[in-house]
Amino acid sequence: MSTVMIAPYGAWVSLVSVELMTEAAIGLSGLSVDDQDLYWLEARPSENGRTVLCRRRADGEIEDLTPPPFNVASRVHEYGGGAYTVAAGVVVFSERADGSVWLIEAGSPPRRIETQEDCRYADFDFDLPRRRVLAVREDHRSRPPSDPKAAIVALSLDPGGAETILVEGPDFLSSPRLSPGGERLTWIAWDHPGMPWDGTKLFVAGVTREGALEAARLVAGATPEAIVQPEWSADGTLYYCSDRSGWWNLYALRGTAIESLAPVEAEIGGPHWVFRQHYYDFLTCGRIVAAIVRDGIRTAVLIADGRIAPLDIGQVQDCPRPLGDGLAYIATPPSAPPSVSLLPSLEGSEPIVIRRAAPAVVPEETISIGEPIEFATRGGVAHAFWYPPKNRDYKGPSDELPPLVVLSHGGPTSMTTNSFSLSVQWWTSRGFGVVDVNYGGSTGYGRAYRERLDGQWGVVDVEDCAAAATHLVERGLADAARLVIRGGSAGGFTTLAALTSLKLFKAGASFYGVGDLILLAKDTHKFESRYLDRLIGPLPQARAVYGERSPVNHIDRLACPVIFFQGEDDKTVPPNQAQTMVEAVAARGLPVAYYSFAGEGHGFRKAETLRRALELELDFYGRGFGFTAPGLSERVIIANMPAREG
Repeated sequence: MSTVMIAPYGAWVSLVSVELMTEAAIGLSGLSVDDQDLYWLEARPSENGRTVLCRRRADGEIEDLTPPPFNVASRVHEYGGGAYTVAAGVVVFSERADGSVWLIEAGSPPRRIETQEDCRYADFDFDLPRRRVLAVREDHRSRPPSDPKAAIVALSLDPGGAETILVEGPDFLSSPRLSPGGERLTWIAWDHPGMPWDGTKLFVAGVTREGALEAARLVAGATPEAIVQPEWSADGTLYYCSDRSGWWNLYALRGTAIESLAPVEAEIGGPHWVFRQHYYDFLTCGRIVAAIVRDGIRTAVLIADGRIAPLDIGQVQDCPRPLGDGLAYIATPPSAPPSVSLLPSLEGSEPIVIRRAAPAVVPEETISIGEPIEFATRGGVAHAFWYPPKNRDYKGPSDELPPLVVLSHGGPTSMTTNSFSLSVQWWTSRGFGVVDVNYGGSTGYGRAYRERLDGQWGVVDVEDCAAAATHLVERGLADAARLVIRGGSAGGFTTLAALTSLKLFKAGASFYGVGDLILLAKDTHKFESRYLDRLIGPLPQARAVYGERSPVNHIDRLACPVIFFQGEDDKTVPPNQAQTMVEAVAARGLPVAYYSFAGEGHGFRKAETLRRALELELDFYGRGFGFTAPGLSERVIIANMPAREG
């Protein structure tokens, strides 16, 4: 039996090492099934951040289908998604570096498909009888960088084949899906200033023998509703998810009648941030498998005859895929790293782990599991997950409370769950408490909760993050003198807004966060270029509000050290956002640190970048809170930081 040591919170030695976080861990996503073969994507920091398409054959053999230097990813809408599709053993994928599209068939190496230069492609759907693949195209030719043109196109799979435009006109398009016989096409469209979670429209058109469209008509979305994932069943019925009831639920279009399949005050669906999100799939005998979110936790269910029944496979990343008599899925339990898993049969079998996102080297006694909590905030109740500090080898001094890291997720129209995260365990295993906040505006709690942020970005999110911290302090679980807030992207804005409007937090970390809202509105990509119309207000009418909410205009209220991390190639939140903030903070003589990374965009992918950011942020808090984190290979440089006494 090991001896439990007493050490200051924050200075515990942890098995959640930099090497585990950056070299051994991978990201798992994009699960697909083709006959008996299983496909998925692996994001590998150890390979310079590239994403690899993997396949598990029916005999159990696992192989990489895309050798270096291929990087399977799309940059349509900058956030991408839908970077590959597979059917009948044929694979099409997008290459991140230049937006090119590649074909793999009959065991041959990847072959480039003829596409237009300066265009990006995503959300593929095969039309194999016509030897083509459909895709959403984002055309950057001869247009301002902030206004590429959207279209749904058909790409020939044959060498020298043509590219044909099928749909164009709306500002944004997604989800081209052919019916089983190839005689109908459905798709989703929306226009500025709306975002796809505000409202989208669902269309259906006939497809001629030659592949042209005819008689397009609107079938859903005439009134504001956010529609996602239209799919055709084997019998030609069109299904989709809609939040017309106030919650994303599953619907079927039968003739002109819209049928709600299993009404529930929970989310079967979500915001369209990336392409090819998967919320449901078809089983035999009229049953449907779906992923459902209740109270921020996503699990799998079966839907049949208007009833919803739970599937006992734990938490999942998205909807499981039918495979043989069972299911394939990415398991995301709260107590172990994610894994590609297989349930051989729906009738009483045990899950089999195919591929883990990280080695299971962290003992159960060190894993902190997120507890769902609710707490009072202005206008109601907000939600979060509380992770207490936990390490089997350490405990804190009896006269000391742990520092608290408040996490503000990105989006802001997004959500966090309590699925296992090495990023959270990095902190808790070193003696920090962590609270991961689903502030007002988050998804997973219905449209009304999501709309709490309308016109209130920088207010409601800040108040809810502060309320979460205060709630834990009042419960005696966190040290009021050592409260940290950190976040990336929109979460970085919430972080900076909190630091420049409240005295509650004693340090902060912004990862590619927003400091100047006017600058963001002028200098971001098309997909989000009108996002702020709803979150804050339209310009120029709301210019004064933009100024008032911008952290860069309130540096005089800042009273604690801040560290900034920024990718130099970020097109979503350009580097000038961080640079402007850093210059303003430094000019006032306040402690500030700034690290930028070449070759990184909106979200860090390279192992070396991840390593440096982890160590520098930890050391930054240690410098401010009076502890020395062990085992760091690099120490943070903080401008204007007073020397520590003693």
